[in-house]
Amino acid sequence: MLKKDNLNNLVRGTTFFQHSGIAITFVFMPIIASGVAESVFEIGIIVAAFAFAQILTETYFGRMSDRKAKRLLFIRVGFVLCALTFGLHYFADNTTYLLIARIGAGISSGIMIPPMLAYAYEAGKGKSKVASLISFHALGWLAGIVAAGFANDERLIFVISSGFFIIGFLISLKLPKLQTEKIIGKGIIKKIIVKNKFLFSSLLIRHVGAAAAWTILPIMLMEYFGAELYQVSIVYVANTLTAFLVMNLMSKRIQIQNITKYKIGIGMTVIVFVGLALITDWWMAWPFMAIVGCSWAFLFIGGNFHLMENNPRSTSTAIFSSTLAISTVIGPVIAGAIAYYTDYTMVMYFSIIVTLFAFIISSKMKSEKPNEVPI
Repeated sequence: MLKKDNLNNLVRGTTFFQHSGIAITFVFMPIIASGVAESVFEIGIIVAAFAFAQILTETYFGRMSDRKAKRLLFIRVGFVLCALTFGLHYFADNTTYLLIARIGAGISSGIMIPPMLAYAYEAGKGKSKVASLISFHALGWLAGIVAAGFANDERLIFVISSGFFIIGFLISLKLPKLQTEKIIGKGIIKKIIVKNKFLFSSLLIRHVGAAAAWTILPIMLMEYFGAELYQVSIVYVANTLTAFLVMNLMSKRIQIQNITKYKIGIGMTVIVFVGLALITDWWMAWPFMAIVGCSWAFLFIGGNFHLMENNPRSTSTAIFSSTLAISTVIGPVIAGAIAYYTDYTMVMYFSIIVTLFAFIISSKMKSEKPNEVPI
């Protein structure tokens, strides 16, 4: 029998390498896409392709993970496919090949993200421990961004990404199978969405604004303010480092309702985009990205914990993740269109408006009765 501390460390390691492999390419994809795309609008399409592909897989495999109670199968298959598809980006030297590679990467990552989150929740058995385990997804993003900055090479990062996934797969082989109840009921997805309509709708709208901003921000920092790739990396480190620290604080000190955490996360995002619209040099984005990290910690932990406590875990987190993916399809396309006809700063003003609207919707959320959908 694997000791509890050893299990938790394995979950931390698997989560860490899963997200570091995604982060090292995701953050800098707009910059990479600008090297092969002919317009800002095409950049938006390439960025959106990854999320579109995730939509196709996350909800389906998240539901299958609950129905079959086989978390580890989907986690391990996802790692192998990610190692292959992210590695293929290295050979993408035109728009078509890069688009195909992004779609493949989106499908592959969508297979394992919901089962991994559910597995971490079930392994933790306790809110404080689970928050600590899940915080390693933020630490993985931090490592991925730092690695990209050190590599400072738009092709080498894909090789490193593939390596991260291989290590994650090897660690996942040591994860034990946990007792997970099969959930076979019909119409579960619809029931979860209806029950949590204000959470999912506010998340969708908030993240449309966020995805629009993140599509433009790296390019804006480089073109408007002359930032180098490593300086963009420094800006994004503020986000992930703060998210990791705040998530760990939540495991010990921040004892408020999950719904309240979620609302705080949505509200803080508005402040971020106001600040980013007003910056006049690349380094000025740093404190606002730190606020993003804090807001994401509140939003991610609050939203996912609320869902997993009251709904089938892998299915509900898959809907959460798919909602983010839908937003990440819509946001970059809107960002590309706005930037094409106006400028990058107008994208930030768009993000302010939609995020404020999302906060208003989130204010309608109330504590919901548990077990309306069987767990």
